[in-house]
Amino acid sequence: MKNVSLQMIAVDLENGQRGVFIGVPLISEERATKGFRIEDVWFSSVQELPEDLTIAKLIRMVGEQLALRQQTVQ
Repeated sequence: MKNVSLQMIAVDLENGQRGVFIGVPLISEERATKGFRIEDVWFSSVQELPEDLTIAKLIRMVGEQLALRQQTVQ
């Protein structure tokens, strides 16, 4: 079985609420030492997911969302 790298990002709001997002790594360890910085943050629409969703299917869905995002930016 192939391993998939995932990263968790927690966002704390001023009102005490916290959001947690899980996805492919934002910045690799190798790039982190080269001064890469975040340029933009966006959120997709909320999607209902089946309980039996696999990580592989989730990764594909994330890839599709990123591809759509790049199409709208260009």
